[in-house]
Order: sequence, then structure tokens, then C-alpha cells
Amino acid sequence: MRRFEGRVALVTGAGGAIGAAIAGRLGREGARLALADLDGATVEATARALRDDHGVEVVTVAGDLGEAAVADALIAAARERFGRIDVLVNNAGGGVILPTEEQTEDTLHATLDRNIWTVLRTTLATLPVMRAAGYGRIVMIGADSVRNGLDRHAVYNAAKGGVHAFAAGLAREYARAGITVNTVAPCATATPELAAIVARSPEVGEAFTRVIPMGRPAALEEVASAVAYLASEEASFVTGQVLGVNGGSTMN
Repeated sequence: MRRFEGRVALVTGAGGAIGAAIAGRLGREGARLALADLDGATVEATARALRDDHGVEVVTVAGDLGEAAVADALIAAARERFGRIDVLVNNAGGGVILPTEEQTEDTLHATLDRNIWTVLRTTLATLPVMRAAGYGRIVMIGADSVRNGLDRHAVYNAAKGGVHAFAAGLAREYARAGITVNTVAPCATATPELAAIVARSPEVGEAFTRVIPMGRPAALEEVASAVAYLASEEASFVTGQVLGVNGGSTMN
């Protein structure tokens, strides 16, 4: 499929495993890409693979998207290179997973800043462009733990719960502007970070998957597939929704 032929997509956190998988899926389906990450080396590696392996047009920006200047630079780079923005995937995030009473001022700020502020900055910078065009797809990467109360995730859930709520409010506010806003909420996902957690603390890793009826983490491509659907024109009548990619860990 080439669902994104002629479209331009922004993907944040594109240097990580999930972000790279999302960028790869959109790029292989025809999107031109503007990718961002805090780590310049990793986002460039993602971009290089897409250019070399699939001939995708890519521009990159490195920096903390929680800062307005960096978010503005991403939007400016996309518009300068491609002249438009059709899709925004707010994937940048992460957090410090600890028992709640072991959280510190630093870990609290890190978890909230990586999730809430990056999403706020990039979305606020992108909305005027989409509104002027009368078209946009915004996809947030949330977390299934917001709904199932996964152990040690209370602070992380506070941050991701804010992302879920922001998406719902935006969806209603911009429903008649041609902009849809949805959230993909994965459970534990097969990333190098999860593998490291399992190697370091098998009991913690087991707790992450115990709540999943299918008994395994989500594959990267399973998450990317859900994002691609919500980012496509096919999902034109879907907005304000949370799509769980979770093996049944939360059932509606």
C-alpha cells in the first residue's frame, strides 16, 4: 500500500525502537518524513536507513522537544523541505519506572517533561499549519497502563494519562477543522529497553507480561500498524479514540 503518497509526516522520538518502526511504516507507504529525537545520532541512523533502504525523503531535527524553540524548528524544517504537514505522531516520551515512593524530584520531572511537554510543544506548533490546510492527523502514543494500573507505573501513568486527556480534548475542539486526534496505547512492547529490564529484573519483566492474556509483548510492527491506520485517510471518521495494542490486557 502507498496510503501516504504525497503526504508529509512528523514522527517524534524517531531514534528509539517504536519511533523508528513507525517512521519506517509511514515511509514505506509513501510518506516524506520529518523526524526528531533528543539524540541526534539515533535519529540520523533511522533517517539513513530509510533513505538507503527505501529511498524515503527525510529531514531530521535533534533536541529537546519540550522546548518551544526545538518544536518550532521541527515544524519549520518540515515546511521548508516539503511545504506541508499532514501527520503528526507524538511518540517521544519514556519515563522512570520505579515504586512510587522511590521517585525523586529528578525522576518526577523527567517522566512528566518527556511526555507532557514534548506533546504540548509539538502539537501546539503543528496545529496552525493543519488548521490552515483543513486537514490533519494527530496520533499520540499513550500507554495501556493508564487503563490497567500496571505495577510501578503510577507516575508514568500520570504523564501518559495527561496525553490521553489532551488528545480527547483536541479531538472535540478540532473535529470540524478536518483534523482527527487519536491515541495508540501499547502494552509492554518488544524493544531493547524491555529486553534490558527483563535481563536486569526478570520478576519485573514477568509482571509486565503477566497482565497480557496473549502472554507476550507487542511487536514493534503491531504498534506501527495501528498508528498507520489512524494516520491514514481511511480513518477519516475516527477521532477521540484510544486504540489499545495490548494483547487483551485491557478490554473494552
